[in-house]
Amino acid sequence: MRTANANLYALFAANFPADRSACCIETQDQRYFSWDDVERASAKISNLLWSLGLQPGARVAVQVEKSAEALILYLATLRSGYVYLPLNTAYKSAEVAYFIQDAQPEVVICSPQHFGWVSQLAFQAGSQHVFTLDAPAEGRNAGSLLQRAMAHSDQFSTVMSAPDDLAAILYTSGTTGRSKGAMLSHQNLASNALALRAAWHWNKDDVLLHTLPLFHVHGLFVASHGALINGSKMILLPKFDATQVLAYLPRSTVFMGVPTYYVRLLQEELFSKELCKNMRLFISGSAPLLLDTFQTFQTRSGHTILERYGMSETTMLSSNPYQGERRGGTVGFPLAGTKIRIMNSDNTTCGVDEIGDIQVQGANVFKGYWNMPEKTAEEFSLDGYFKTGDVGKFDEKSYLHIIGRSKDLIISGGYNVYPKEIEGLIDDMPEVAESAVIGLPHLEFGEAVTAVIVLQAKAQLSEQSLILRLKTMIANFKVPKQIFFIQELPRNAMGKVQKNLLRQQYQQR
Repeated sequence: MRTANANLYALFAANFPADRSACCIETQDQRYFSWDDVERASAKISNLLWSLGLQPGARVAVQVEKSAEALILYLATLRSGYVYLPLNTAYKSAEVAYFIQDAQPEVVICSPQHFGWVSQLAFQAGSQHVFTLDAPAEGRNAGSLLQRAMAHSDQFSTVMSAPDDLAAILYTSGTTGRSKGAMLSHQNLASNALALRAAWHWNKDDVLLHTLPLFHVHGLFVASHGALINGSKMILLPKFDATQVLAYLPRSTVFMGVPTYYVRLLQEELFSKELCKNMRLFISGSAPLLLDTFQTFQTRSGHTILERYGMSETTMLSSNPYQGERRGGTVGFPLAGTKIRIMNSDNTTCGVDEIGDIQVQGANVFKGYWNMPEKTAEEFSLDGYFKTGDVGKFDEKSYLHIIGRSKDLIISGGYNVYPKEIEGLIDDMPEVAESAVIGLPHLEFGEAVTAVIVLQAKAQLSEQSLILRLKTMIANFKVPKQIFFIQELPRNAMGKVQKNLLRQQYQQR
């Protein structure tokens, strides 16, 4: 007896609309991809990947600009049974080198303008194939993936996958600064997509306005999966641009964004209830949404933003209700199939309004960290709950509140920033004695990366010159937005820097 195919692509395809000639993806330059186009194009790329003779479970690392073709490449990777490894397009060479060395992808796909340095890093790490996605590039094994795929058949039988087979690896870091690859299975991603389809009441007429990145949980596994599993059209914009969003809102019904997007929409004079009259749902996540933004948006648009909670290791965990009160400052209730508990340090369950560590369990929870079995074991309780590292509470109506993070993670504009990495770079500078990197509340970004620095005796260093130096070393979203110079960092009796005191001191400025 043939068992059902657990491949995530098979689940999507089963939910494509009956009319495969209907539009699946519309782009800002007025290109239209039907569901048939997506099926055939992903088949061609799948056949190309198979022709390379890759090992089962081979990783395919991708650092390309957002496009319909990039999304189709992701679907083809799933469909052909390989493991998708998305990389932030802002990452510089040192960052990309680490991910490639750690994940050992057999295939690396990059933007044409980065082919030279990416291919060098990839081949040094043992990757067998390096492509650009679209335009051809010069050099060894150079070539456009799409051009190469054109020669292949547009028919492909989706690979049979077991529920626990790996579908993707998403890199996330801890406060040690060493990035960890969160391994997500087909079942992890499928269970979450199904839970969100039900929770957010997706319907057949929905149109998703997609402005999020495709290398991120929010844009790839929440937004894209939501439209695909519902057979809904998506309008795929290359990035968030408030003016463009205003133009497309009347033709859309669902919009997902980070708090920064909502702040910027409210800055637009033309943003109004009339513009939003066809909208069904606005969703916010990836960073805390300020209550002021929540309330102002409600007044201006006539819509109440739905906030939710998730992370790379688990995708989505909880959501405010579609029907019922959406409480600003909360992330709602656990999704179907997900258990969330708040635990004290003595491993007892917290009561109502009692703050503790958030732990979760469910089919959506990842398989572990790539090549880090000891770290994986540390992050799970004896009874199988994942320790999120977040601190929170349930209120009297059982809404979940995220109070903060037990680790030093900063979330700026929806992106994770890990202070240890930035502190290491700053501390290595000859003018610097030591530094502490903190996140401070910011209206637009949720949190602003901020560095507090002690200089060496008689050393001189300006805020602007340090920022310019860091911009050549790390992605812009990690670069501090402001820098303070002080004589001494505050420490406790054990010598640990008291970042809580720094946050209190500088958030008043």
